[in-house]
Amino acid sequence: MLKLNFQWPIKGKVLKDFSQSHKKGIDIAGKTSKAVSATETGKVVYSGQGLAGFGNLIIIKHNDMYLSAYANNSRLLAKEGQQVKKGQVIAELNETANKPAVLHFEIRKNGTPVNPLELLPK
Repeated sequence: MLKLNFQWPIKGKVLKDFSQSHKKGIDIAGKTSKAVSATETGKVVYSGQGLAGFGNLIIIKHNDMYLSAYANNSRLLAKEGQQVKKGQVIAELNETANKPAVLHFEIRKNGTPVNPLELLPK
């Protein structure tokens, strides 16, 4: 089994911490046209905006247990079915007139949200 070694999808301040009850991930402040990178190698299993509240969303399946989700992107650069490498740019974040660029980031283990801060480097 592949040992996962997650990296930060963007560098920025964590605005919202993980909470099992409300948000199922963390929110990270970005900058305009900030490149969003795959946190680990995997296959893009979703790329689009069909899930309400997530905006432009990318979901990457890393193995049978783990997937990561990147929401609120302004541009999606990775397509469904595409293999991506750790660190590869998969999307862009942009500020809009009414809100700053914020990436909503989730890691799920067997479908259940887990605290990404416990898996990302300190």
